[in-house]
Amino acid sequence: MSVVHGDGVTSAAVDRVSEDVREAGSAELVCMPLSLAKPLSRADAESLAKVLKALADPTRLQLVSLIKSAPQGEACVCDLTAPLGLRQPTVSHHLKVLVDAGLLQREKRATWVWYSLVPEAWESLRGSLR
Repeated sequence: MSVVHGDGVTSAAVDRVSEDVREAGSAELVCMPLSLAKPLSRADAESLAKVLKALADPTRLQLVSLIKSAPQGEACVCDLTAPLGLRQPTVSHHLKVLVDAGLLQREKRATWVWYSLVPEAWESLRGSLR
């Protein structure tokens, strides 16, 4: 029977790690290291929270996925409404939230606005979550 600890780790997972340690011949206590090299500062935590809050919406996650998979990695707002089944003002609102969070960049071309991912922002996010 597995017991789930407060951090989401089950006793079965702990048992598997313990068994691996015994098989390796180590008698040392194994502790799961923190994934961050150093703790986040308050400013960094607030910045990361803003980005994660922007992503914590199914429509916005779909928008990021659609833009990432679009030809040349960019999409016009006019191409994003139909796949989502939403009207243009709603899609534009969600895109603005992602732009304000620094995850997307926008470029106006004639009457249309095109959106693409900001690679540096995604690398920074990936690094923050490691």
